[in-house]
Amino acid sequence: MKSLTFKEFLTKYTTFVTFVVLVFLLAILTRGQALSWASVKTLIIAEAVRAFASLGVGMIIITKGIDLSIGYVVCLCASVAASFAQVPTYESAIYFGHSFPLIVPIITGICAGGLLGLFNGVLVAYGKLPPFIATLGTMSIARGFQLIYTKAAVVGSLNSNFKSLAQNSIGPSFFSIPFLGIYVVLITIVVWVLLRHTKQGTNFYAIGGNAQAARVSGINVERNLLCVYSYAGLLYGMAGVLLAGRLGLANALTANGMELDAIAAVTVGGVSQNGGVGTVSGMIIGVFTMGLINYGMSFLSIDSYYQLLVKGGIIIAAVFFDMKKYARRA
Repeated sequence: MKSLTFKEFLTKYTTFVTFVVLVFLLAILTRGQALSWASVKTLIIAEAVRAFASLGVGMIIITKGIDLSIGYVVCLCASVAASFAQVPTYESAIYFGHSFPLIVPIITGICAGGLLGLFNGVLVAYGKLPPFIATLGTMSIARGFQLIYTKAAVVGSLNSNFKSLAQNSIGPSFFSIPFLGIYVVLITIVVWVLLRHTKQGTNFYAIGGNAQAARVSGINVERNLLCVYSYAGLLYGMAGVLLAGRLGLANALTANGMELDAIAAVTVGGVSQNGGVGTVSGMIIGVFTMGLINYGMSFLSIDSYYQLLVKGGIIIAAVFFDMKKYARRA
């Protein structure tokens, strides 16, 4: 078996190497504080919801699509879930006087995401709209629904059972594992099995590589595109439910800009904008790489406005190098 040269190793494992380098840099800058379990736990909690959104859009980008509706879809799902988890005695509750079982806010939030994902899939697969335009329209629709449903008010005063889904941890206090981290591990395994060990996952890669060739080979491109956008919508719904539970409320600013974070994470994680390339491990490493960058900038007291510039620059740089890399292979 031929061993890799240092340059080949860096090219193949760029995402992992970047993550490791950032960890060591932060460890130096924080005098080891970044490697403490308390810091790691904080990072997991902060990035868990984005991981769900990133896995969803990562699958879409593998099929050579894009989704700009993530932030407002998650916002709507969080608001819907929160509305069914409010304390019934709260006078400003959307369903004042009604107490719902815990399963209701979970299912309604996830279903809301699934329906919007299905809507995106119909527009892209059967309406033949460019994904950019279709999801841009859905973004506006989701925001409109959220404002109408909540009357632009904060959906707060959620019951403790619902909040415990995202706020609690398991294990001894000195090494407790947040529930959010467990959810990320479980959903990562599910998406990994889907992409790497099912025929449908193989179809997603084939469509992203060359949709016309995939069609000629017998793959139902439209049905698979409908599925991938629907799956992503379900993941956004889960993200919304967990975000509402973690924050203990939902409002019109919930998940604001999450589409930028998710797309940046998977791009940094090696999911090619040219389609057909990307791994689940890369997506997750990309999420926590962006989390480390955010943590580092906050630790260095860099203004949040400048952090947006850095995120935008990271996306541009990642896409640029991605295009250069695959152009050399063509």
